[in-house]
Parts: sequence; C-alpha cells; structure tokens
Amino acid sequence: MKQYPAIDVRTDAPDLLLALVDDFGPTAVEERGDTTRIFFASTADRDTAERALAPRFEVAAVDVDDEDWARRSQENLKPITVGRITVVPGVASRFSHQVEPARDLTPMTIVIVPSMGFGTGHHATTRLCLAALQTIDLRGAVVLDVGTGSGVLAIAAARLGAARALGIDYDADAIQSARENLDLNADAAHVTFETVDLAARALPVADVLTANLTGALLVRSAATLLEAVRAGGTLILSGVQAHERDEVRAAFANAAVCWEREEDGWVGLAVKKP
Repeated sequence: MKQYPAIDVRTDAPDLLLALVDDFGPTAVEERGDTTRIFFASTADRDTAERALAPRFEVAAVDVDDEDWARRSQENLKPITVGRITVVPGVASRFSHQVEPARDLTPMTIVIVPSMGFGTGHHATTRLCLAALQTIDLRGAVVLDVGTGSGVLAIAAARLGAARALGIDYDADAIQSARENLDLNADAAHVTFETVDLAARALPVADVLTANLTGALLVRSAATLLEAVRAGGTLILSGVQAHERDEVRAAFANAAVCWEREEDGWVGLAVKKP
C-alpha cells in the first residue's frame, strides 16, 4: 500500500506555518484540531521541512496510508457547492445530496474520490478556481489545467462547455487519480490527463489556463504560463496566500486582472492576456 510522507505540527498560527513550509514543496494540508498535517512528495522533502520547523514548532514525522486517508476523508468530508457546481467526495454522496442551484442555472455534480495529495474541492484555493471558471464563457474553448491533481478543474471545465480540457501534473500518482475520477464523471467529455513537468518543456497552447500551484511557483513560471495562453485568453491563478498577492500580480503585470477574490487568507486571480 502506498504511503505518503507527512509531518504533524502543533500550532496556533497555521498561516505562519504554511508560509514557512512553502519552500519545501508541500503537496497537501489537513487540519486536525490544533495540529496541522502537511504532506510532501518525498521523504527527503519531509525530513528537510521537519528539521527547518523543529526549532519553532512541535513537529513529528508520520507516514500515512493512502487508503486510510481516503476512508477518513470520505467519512468526514461533505459535498461543497460553488456556484452551480457541487463536488461530492465519493460516489455514495452523489445520491444523498440535494443541490440548490443559482437561479436560472442548471446544477452539476462532480464526483472526486479523496486521495492524499489531490484536492476534492474543499480547499479554498480549489473553490476559488471553480468560482473563476464560472465567470468565463467556456463553450468551445480549449482549457489547460496545470497541476491538475485530482482533475477536478479539468472535469469542471468540460462540464461547463469546454471543447477540450487537458490536465497536466508532474506526479504520476496525480494523473492516475485524475483518470480514475474522470471515469466517475461520464458527463465530462473530451478530457485527458498527461504527466508533464512544468519546467521541462513548453506547454500546449490553450484559450484558458488554470494554475492552482503556489505563489512562489506561479512567480517562477509566469513566462511559461503566459506563453501557453492564446492572445485574449485567460489565466486563472490560485494557491496564492494573501501576502503573496502583489508579487504574483507583478509577475503577470502584462495581463489585466478581470476577476479577483479572497477566501480564508487565499487569493484567486483571473487575468486576461493582451
């Protein structure tokens, strides 16, 4: 059974903790009362973060079974609704949840099975992306989802009318998770997922690009992300902590902000390429 390296950190200042740990490539965060569990892509990243945080926090290294994490998540997570989209964490929830859609809009349900590293839509950064997608007319558009994780944004784009959606991630486990989720969403047509390293090669060109990454990675990758969008296209940027907003905005200064929202200390931006 696959295990994921993580640390449990006791803190009453989670925002400070997340800011400090960002340099070590965390892949997911789970709030557990007064403890924050932070997951990493490798044991080496986890151990480096543990050493760096130990002088300031009470830190313990743990290895989490993916199956156990998914089981607990499905027990505890509830469906969430963003605009006309409701994301349910597992097939069983799909048949027990009634959705009250926005007036004059057809509701849609997306099933995402919890897995350690990949969001179900319950984190503010994913909710911001789902909200931003619904401000754009996606009918006939080509959408590129960078750092796709569970695939929820690519699947949502297809359900919202995109002609084609491609989700990419450097993590092969994420791509496997995304493909399994796609199988649970038969109404999402023309969606594909590929293992791609953002730093390794040029990205395919799209009309709309979503990038739910980290503030630091958005800044480093701004030129690459902008090149992947056609003139007049839109980039949706998330994973940005409020204190990182101005730095990320400066990295995309040539693109005009057409949407912005803050939620729980996280900022989502949509910018239009000239």
